[in-house]
Amino acid sequence: MADNGPEALNEGNPENRPLLSQQEHSISAGDDGAIGLAARTNVVNRGVEFEGTEARNEIENSLLRKVDRRMSILILIYILNYIDRNNVAAARLRGFEEDLRLEGTQFASILSALYIGYILMQIPSNMFLDYVGKPSIYLPCCMILWGGISFFTGFVTRFSEALFARFLLGFVEAAFFPGALFLISKWYKRNELSQRIALLSCGNLVSNAFGSLIASAILDGLDGVLNYAAWRWLFFVEGALTIFVAIWAIYILPDFPDSPSSWLTPNERALAQQRMIEDARPNDAFKSLTSDLGSTIQTRRQASISGFILALSDWKVWWLALSLTSMVVSLSFNAYFPTLSATMGFDTTTTLLLCVPPWAFATIVSLAVSRHSDNTGERCWHITIPLLIGMMGFLIAMSTMNTVIRYFSLFLMAQTYAGFICFLSWTSGTISRPSSKRAVALAFVNSVSSLGNVTGSYVWPTSWGPTYYNSYTICTITGAITVVMCFAFRSHLASLNDMEERKEKRHGEKKGYRYIL
Repeated sequence: MADNGPEALNEGNPENRPLLSQQEHSISAGDDGAIGLAARTNVVNRGVEFEGTEARNEIENSLLRKVDRRMSILILIYILNYIDRNNVAAARLRGFEEDLRLEGTQFASILSALYIGYILMQIPSNMFLDYVGKPSIYLPCCMILWGGISFFTGFVTRFSEALFARFLLGFVEAAFFPGALFLISKWYKRNELSQRIALLSCGNLVSNAFGSLIASAILDGLDGVLNYAAWRWLFFVEGALTIFVAIWAIYILPDFPDSPSSWLTPNERALAQQRMIEDARPNDAFKSLTSDLGSTIQTRRQASISGFILALSDWKVWWLALSLTSMVVSLSFNAYFPTLSATMGFDTTTTLLLCVPPWAFATIVSLAVSRHSDNTGERCWHITIPLLIGMMGFLIAMSTMNTVIRYFSLFLMAQTYAGFICFLSWTSGTISRPSSKRAVALAFVNSVSSLGNVTGSYVWPTSWGPTYYNSYTICTITGAITVVMCFAFRSHLASLNDMEERKEKRHGEKKGYRYIL
């Protein structure tokens, strides 16, 4: 669709009247204050005139295609994010522990140090992102920093240096995932979220497969080059690649819908904002709009503080955070996947290559489950069924040392991430307005759940191998806790929906906001 301005919209408009007035086009110029608010309010009121028409569908399809294309780079960034985070697991197979003279739980401490920094920075980072409103600059700059930290990790020579490097890596990486979730939630409606978050999260799953392929090539081909061990080259190559992609991302990532953008027409930009308003509460669009336009009524700083208070005073945010924490502990096998693959007795290269198929399978399952979740408008069962299948994988792995059966169990474990992805969509859709609250809520849930990664780092000690019976038992229990908490949360949301429906019938109101179950 060509960027021809407001006149282009009149083609196909049965009443041949402008769909957006000249005043409403002042939004694209970044107007603020009372005039800007009035213009945006007109967009909401005027939007009813073309809702459901061919013109609106054409604009909306064009908008989504453009946004999808730009958002797709988040997948590549997430792949590199997890490769930089998990490359220490591959390095462990080729002398990382021996060269740094690690003992006891020191390797687990190096893993957990990343999540300490990760926990500390997520909420401040998302509040700052909401305040500055420039994810196209902020996220790539953080990416350049973590790529540099990953690169210089290749020079560490002792435990304390590795511990500090991993802490810094987590501190800077904390900006990306909650920031990406927040950015996605600003552009897509609730029934579009699960598929997009699934595509983003596939970066995590693909990184486990693709990262293993890269690691096997580097560990085999660069050992001893320039007198550096192969595991050091793992950090050098992957860190440099991250920096290169970060510079590229600055020119691709979008900002928020209310920011000036040359890649959208004024009408597409206005519709991008209106879609989110309608999705928040169809029969109370003005209230939703004004609550989300903090910059026109109060300072962004005040809006951020208000969002922080609203998020932390909502018990649903805490429940979601604790549920995800339990789930993350059950997913702790992710960081030790090469170690679990190694229990089958193959050499390093074969061990890393065997990690690829389970994660490729998990990617396919996650895309299918998330798509079905969006199409049916259901979340709870799409979370709990993959978890239950993963728990079957744990039980199988802890009951036998047969190579074929244990390898099959890895597939069942890996597909559990389909439930993790749907859970993120459930969180984003449940805590939807205002955006300042959503920014803090997403960061808080992800931050608290990172405590599960800290705990999970100590769930797989070498002394429990090669059967890892105790480790699988812990993962099974925490998975079961998550299932129970999800069903309890679903029951509560259903009761809230019922209360709202009775209220509307009593007062004769139109159908309003409903929680997705």
